[in-house]
Amino acid sequence: MRAPLAFVLACFAALALLPLLAGNYGVDLVTKIMVYAIFALSLELLVGATGLVCFGQAAFFGIGAYAAVLLSPASEAAGLAWLLPVSIVAAALYALAVGALSLRTKGVYFIMVTLAFAQMAYYVVHDTPLGGGTDGIYLNLKPALGTLLDLDGALTLYFFTLACLAGTFVFLAVLLRSRFGRALAGIRVNEQRMRATGFSTYPYKLAAFTLSGGIAGLAGFLFAVKDGFVNPELMSWHLSGAVLIMIILGGIGHLRGALIGAFAFALLQEFFKSEAIFGAFARHWHLGLGLAIIASVALLPRGLVGLPGQWRERLVGRNRAAVVGEEALSEA
Repeated sequence: MRAPLAFVLACFAALALLPLLAGNYGVDLVTKIMVYAIFALSLELLVGATGLVCFGQAAFFGIGAYAAVLLSPASEAAGLAWLLPVSIVAAALYALAVGALSLRTKGVYFIMVTLAFAQMAYYVVHDTPLGGGTDGIYLNLKPALGTLLDLDGALTLYFFTLACLAGTFVFLAVLLRSRFGRALAGIRVNEQRMRATGFSTYPYKLAAFTLSGGIAGLAGFLFAVKDGFVNPELMSWHLSGAVLIMIILGGIGHLRGALIGAFAFALLQEFFKSEAIFGAFARHWHLGLGLAIIASVALLPRGLVGLPGQWRERLVGRNRAAVVGEEALSEA
């Protein structure tokens, strides 16, 4: 078994066993991190697999969350079997519309156009009664699948989120090894050469963009169900920047890097917010988090996922230097 696959399987096994050891706070925290991990995987499909740096990913996340709340009945639990797909489709349709226009641009212009569309969605829910304005809106009853599955329980939601995370990871892993995924890799490396070989790259990029939006909508749905509340901040550019930092921290170009980055980012936040460790300085946790991210980028250019390889290279380099030194002494 290859090391990356063994690592991923070990991570999911650890997540499955974690509720046996963690308390209510630990289960709630890891549930939130797994939601962010799904969100990070959605952006990894664009940035790592296709080479499209999107700064409006929070819009799709927020649309999935708002759809879950707005479409839920006030007097009874919504059916999970229809509410979840509708939330995903709502986010995917907005991604389709945004991608159809923004993919006509490139580079920094693409980044700015996606940010503009995200801000448009933000102000729709911020400045209109649709999304409750700055106060946000509450989810009255959490969705259920008849008597088989009720997401009102913390452990039920935890394992449902874990199943969604595992399913998303496996889906993307298979997708990126398919012909479609190979085409995306070719677009990332050299789009002009792909066009020269006869590929129409625009439909591939639009399909990836739409799929990425749908996965972000899944994460938004889970976030709304977990917290039972949504507000416009779910669509802010701050969240788009945070999820971009997650995949950079973990290592762009690797699905497992998105998982590692989401957990590392969230745990760093909790670490610097801890008053037990930092006392009054915990109020300035953004400063500590920023310094930690700067240090990670400077010391780990390939992200946390590249740390074992970096150590291996240094070890091999030291061994080679030692061998060369011994040869020089023997010749002398």
